[in-house]
Amino acid sequence: MLFRFIRYLTYEKRASRHTILAYQQDLESFQTFCEKSFELTALEQASHAEIRAWIIQLVEEKNSASTVNRKISSLRAFYKFLVKNELIELDPMVKIRLLKTPKRLPEFVQEQEMDHVLEESLFPQTFEGQRDLLILKMLYYTGMRLSELVGLKTSDIDLYKSEVKVLGKRNKQRIIPILTDLKNNIQVYQKEKEKSFSNLDEIPYFFVTNKGEQVYPMLVYRTVKMYLDLYAQTHKRSPHVLRHTFATHLLNKGADLNAVKDLLGHANLAATQVYTHNTLDKLKAVFDQAHPKA
Repeated sequence: MLFRFIRYLTYEKRASRHTILAYQQDLESFQTFCEKSFELTALEQASHAEIRAWIIQLVEEKNSASTVNRKISSLRAFYKFLVKNELIELDPMVKIRLLKTPKRLPEFVQEQEMDHVLEESLFPQTFEGQRDLLILKMLYYTGMRLSELVGLKTSDIDLYKSEVKVLGKRNKQRIIPILTDLKNNIQVYQKEKEKSFSNLDEIPYFFVTNKGEQVYPMLVYRTVKMYLDLYAQTHKRSPHVLRHTFATHLLNKGADLNAVKDLLGHANLAATQVYTHNTLDKLKAVFDQAHPKA
């Protein structure tokens, strides 16, 4: 059943490789627990009692609430699949609830710090230097995800219309405007790219390594961390922090929440509302400073 479920995730849900691997590891871990603790040979034999026992063990092993909840979500998806395909009659996950987790607010880089990070004098006037500058600017100016940036193709960028086409989660496309400043950096990078490679027609990806191959996530991560280390005061210094920064700065400048939701490619407004805390903090500061009775 596990193999069938993985095929379903791969070909019907078109889940990412990372997501599929996480589901598989969680379910295999539960399967091992069932075999050792209850001598069950198949996951479809598990009931509410076995699932609850596994959750208790995970908690006793000091797994974080978020880790346990991710594993619960994996089981929910699996047993929902079994019920839908009439492979079991009752869903054993019905009475299983997620653990309470502390509310963690997204980290972001302050505007002044971001100005220092993007100071163009920090970046060499070479192909690699201009690529790294554009990676940082593309993440901060568009709010796209790391996977979206890595998968970006040259044909996705339309300088005439000043927009970039992004392929997001579940193959959903969205269009993000390109500011003039970013447009200029794109043109500089493209010129350096033309100087460095004679076979551009054979290179579909926009961001490439020094060898002309598609950039990989760790290269982007290292690049972002290296420059954020110089000025950013955040604990986390990753491409996703720049996505948080993009959303927070827009909302702090008065952007409409629904517009930010669409730019980020969020499926629902709840995912975007987590950024409003920063706007509220700024409003409180203005209130304390300006109100005559403050």
